Amino acid sequence: MEMEPSTTPMGARPADSLDSPAVPTRAEHTGQQHSVGLYLKVWGLLFVLSTFSYLVDYANLQGYLRWGLILVLMVAKAGLIVAIFMHMRWERLALVYAILVPPLALLVLMSLMASEADFTFVTRLAHFR
Repeated sequence: MEMEPSTTPMGARPADSLDSPAVPTRAEHTGQQHSVGLYLKVWGLLFVLSTFSYLVDYANLQGYLRWGLILVLMVAKAGLIVAIFMHMRWERLALVYAILVPPLALLVLMSLMASEADFTFVTRLAHFR
């Protein structure tokens, strides 16, 4: 006599299929694990970039060179922090765009408003003296 596959009411799975390793249980799911060495390398690089940032001030640089170097170093440090410590490097590209594009769009719009305000200010100085 041939045995039929066991079924349970309401489409539930039989008890022996619950032991299947195909679907990890909540306790088995661990997420991404990255090596401590990666974090130490990033920490060291952040320390070096911070040192360069302080050296820009110590070297007594002035004007656009000073602010340009400080901004470049600041953006590099922020990028490392977001990519590694916030795990953006391992996320889907759509999520990265959803998080990074709005602040970048705001920066572009703010720079456009600043240039328009500067143009208005210079025009008023030239014509209303």
